[in-house]
Amino acid sequence: MDRYFLHKDIGLFLVIDIQDRLAQVMSMREGVIANTLHMLHISRLMDIPVVVTEQYPKGLGITVDKIREHIPEYMPLEKMSFDCCNEPLIVDRLKLLGRSHIIIAGMETHICVLQTTLSLLRMGYNVHLLSDAVCSRSKHNWKTGIEIMRDAGAVITSTETVLFQLLRQAGTEEFKTISKRIK
Repeated sequence: MDRYFLHKDIGLFLVIDIQDRLAQVMSMREGVIANTLHMLHISRLMDIPVVVTEQYPKGLGITVDKIREHIPEYMPLEKMSFDCCNEPLIVDRLKLLGRSHIIIAGMETHICVLQTTLSLLRMGYNVHLLSDAVCSRSKHNWKTGIEIMRDAGAVITSTETVLFQLLRQAGTEEFKTISKRIK
C-alpha cells in the first residue's frame, strides 16, 4: 500500500511522551496538545487504536491532564529508552494491533520522536509525522528532527491533513463532528 495513503483500518495513533514536566518547558505545547486532542477525538470516532508512551514518569510526570482525560483506556507504556522500539512491551503492542501506518504526535521531536520514527521505518512501518503535534524545546531542534525524519522516509504531514484523509468525505456524522472541532 502506498506510504502516503491513510485509512482508519490501517492507522494507529502513537502519542510519545506528552508529559507534565516535559510539556512545561515547551513553547509549542498548547498547539501540540490541541492537535493531539483532535487526533484522539477522530481515533475514538473511527475506532483507530491509540498507544501512549511515557518516558521515565517518575521524573517527567505522567501524560498531561488534557490528553489523559480524553483517552478512554489510559494505560501508558512506560519506557526508559528514548526509542520506543527498544522497549519490548511497546513493540509487542504495535505488532498485536497489526496496523501498517503509524501516526505520531509527541515530545521531543529530535530525541524520542526521531529515534522511534527511525526504528519504525526500519521495521517496515509507514510513519506519518504530525509536524504540528510534535515539538522540542528549541525551534532549531524541532526543525532538525523533522528534516532527518523526512530524509529517512517518514511522511511529514499536519493534523488537519490527516483528519481529512481519515474522514475521506463530507456529510458524514464524523465529518460534522471533526469540522466543528477544528473551527
